[in-house]
Parts: sequence; C-alpha cells; structure tokens
Amino acid sequence: MELSVLNIKGEDTGKKVNVSEEVFGIEPNTHAIYLDVKLYLANQRQGTHKSKERAEVSLSTRKLKRQKGTGGARAGSMKSPVFVGGGRIFGPRPRTYGFKLNKKVKALARKSALSAKAASSAISVLEAFTFDAPKTKSYLNVLNSLSLANTKTLLILPEIDNNVYLSSRNIPKAKVTTVDSVNTYDLMNADRLLISESAISILETQLNK
Repeated sequence: MELSVLNIKGEDTGKKVNVSEEVFGIEPNTHAIYLDVKLYLANQRQGTHKSKERAEVSLSTRKLKRQKGTGGARAGSMKSPVFVGGGRIFGPRPRTYGFKLNKKVKALARKSALSAKAASSAISVLEAFTFDAPKTKSYLNVLNSLSLANTKTLLILPEIDNNVYLSSRNIPKAKVTTVDSVNTYDLMNADRLLISESAISILETQLNK
C-alpha cells in the first residue's frame, strides 16, 4: 500500500511511502480493539473509592435496649448497618481495575485500528518538521493548511519533540504522541491520523515483533 507524503503546508511533495500490509492492511479484529480500549480506560480509573464498614464507624457499642420485652427487633450497637450513621454493607474498597492482556492481542488491536483508519482513508503522512519555539499558532497553521482545524487529530512522531508537543497542548481536538506511547484508544478516538514519515518504519518494526 502506498501513501502520499505531504508537507506542513498541505502540499503533496511527490514522494510516496510504502506501508506494510501486515500493519495497515489486515482485516480489523474488533474484539481485540474492544479489549485493548477497555484495558486503557480501566487503567485510567484511580480506584481510591472507600466507605466505612461496621468495624470502622466511630460510634458507641453500648447495647441500645434490653434484649426482650420491647416488641421490636434485637439491637446491640449503633454501628449496625440498619441504623442511620451505621457502617455500610459491602461498601466500595480501594482496588485496581486493570486486567492482563497478552502482548500479541495488544499488537493486533493497534494493527486493527491502523488498518481501519487506512481503509477509511483517514491517514495522512507528513514530512518531518519541527518548530523553533513552542507556539500554539504554529501548530494551528499546520492544521489549517491540512483543513483539519475542526477535526480530532492524532499526530504520531518517532520521538518526543517538545516544541511540537507544547504547541499542540492547548488545542482541544489535537493530540501529539510518539510511536512508543501510541495506544488503541487514541487511534480509534481520532478522526484523522497524522503520521510522521520517519515514524512509519519504527511503528511497523514494533508491531511486527
């Protein structure tokens, strides 16, 4: 599969880049995508929720009333969950929501996401570029040149470029990541993928291990 290489002005440079069919041309496995996205979202949860149970509530343990003769149920402590202010039954406890997912399934999910974007012509390859200084307007000019100012985009770089990253940080629909940090959620969440020309070979090598 061949993709045209664009510059940051949105012009076709005339260069073509061959992308691997094993990464950009497979039949997308939707279940693998679902599992990897589910894992990503689960890992974003803090899991710090906690409520006090019967043994943790600070109340008197004095017996409230005599055992027999009142005509009501027996009661031994205000900590009982049936009373207002008592402990909560089976309340939430701190926990981790993450789960194990095999490396091959994660790789399959990312390949499937990239193939789905390629099939819908939602991938643009850009020439390598950088900025002299972090400036939001500089990155906005790139997006305007590509007619993507109002589109949710993900730019994939071979390695972190602070000037490019900081320039994009204040733009709500723009995100910049590196090959090492790219994940299935971000790939599927973006309406358009912008991949640096030099990042493609690194991405293919990582996903074909």
